[in-house]
Amino acid sequence: MESVAVVGLQWGDEGKGKIVDVLNAKCDICVRYNGGANAGHTVVTNNTEFIFHLLPTGLLHKSVIGVIGNGVVLDPEQFFAEITQLKRIGIDVSGRLFVSERAHIVLPFHKFLDGARESSAGLRIGTTKRGIGLSYADKALRYGLRAADLVAATRNINSVREILRVNLAEKKPLFDSYGITPISESEILNWIRHYGKLLKPFVADTSKLIRDGLASGKRVLFEGAQGALLDIDFGTYPYVTSSQTGVWGIASGAGVLPKQIGRVYGVLKAYTTRVGEGPLPTEERGKIGERLRSAGGEYGATTHRPRRCGWLDLVSAKYAAILNGVDGLIVTKLDVLTGISPLKVAISYRIGNKTTNEFPVSTTDLERVKPVYKDMAGWNEPITKIRQFADLPKAASEYLRFIEEYLKVPIVMVSVGTEREAIIKIKAKRK
Repeated sequence: MESVAVVGLQWGDEGKGKIVDVLNAKCDICVRYNGGANAGHTVVTNNTEFIFHLLPTGLLHKSVIGVIGNGVVLDPEQFFAEITQLKRIGIDVSGRLFVSERAHIVLPFHKFLDGARESSAGLRIGTTKRGIGLSYADKALRYGLRAADLVAATRNINSVREILRVNLAEKKPLFDSYGITPISESEILNWIRHYGKLLKPFVADTSKLIRDGLASGKRVLFEGAQGALLDIDFGTYPYVTSSQTGVWGIASGAGVLPKQIGRVYGVLKAYTTRVGEGPLPTEERGKIGERLRSAGGEYGATTHRPRRCGWLDLVSAKYAAILNGVDGLIVTKLDVLTGISPLKVAISYRIGNKTTNEFPVSTTDLERVKPVYKDMAGWNEPITKIRQFADLPKAASEYLRFIEEYLKVPIVMVSVGTEREAIIKIKAKRK
């Protein structure tokens, strides 16, 4: 069976959680391949909201196997907290949730240092303070500990003692500079023993599990976290996350062949948001920004910070869609635009005396951007109950068609509300 990838085409918060949940109804395995507990994938069903920070969203479907791939940095505390939350709503993950033995671990001092670094007077990125970047940094420096290492430490704690000792020695100047009392080696070793025992039943060779699943005809969904414009390589560096957020991160983050990645769906919010620092060309700081934030509930699912809001930016969206080789678009939160007229869509950028349709690499250039907008008619009719494209107000359907035409990618699904059922599925070509 063909696999499916779901990726965000903006700065995260596109509504991927709901979309993944809808698509998982026809999938067998759901794989997280990047990031960590800095995600905030929200699903609303039967008036109950569940926010997945770390676990695969597919676990809400009792027949779906959840996989946390090697490209994810695992926070064991958050991992077990989410399992407990699922149990409270009657979802048992026993025997169907697996963690890659190669996944690196977010250790307690990663979170302490992340919070201190973000609160310091230096360069502020706007991280979630969950230790994600510090864990990836240790991975690159070869000081990290993996899930397999925690399990091995339950048999012989000395297997991790030396690498931990070196790591803590290197971190000491950072603790001192931020005025933090260093965590002791013995405290960390006890933490490692504790979570090594708890994690052991979940740790597996997940690359083989996914490959075997694909070979036997299982349908696999790769669930991206954050968005393409936050990618460590292709995003608005340095205001980015610490992992590969696009489709290119699946092969390295899940341990599959690039040719095993099937259809790619790009999720695009009907307007633009960003949380944290960094350029946002179409940001609206006045009444429109407040209206979008209020109507869209634009507050971070992980940090609860208010998101910066603005008009839809098709220049950045096209850049992200091309990079990801998107086969189909999924537009979310169209209902939030109800009652706003005219609507504006950024179709090019003006930087100094030049106009361009290309997304700049330079953050300095992005901060100088003056968007060139196309005005479009709005609509006043409520659309949250609509389930057929033909029933949308004319202005809403024209808005969607313009997105398709500009990005040259067909829209296959539109979300018109927070509930799981508030979806318009589009199969046939429309006139």
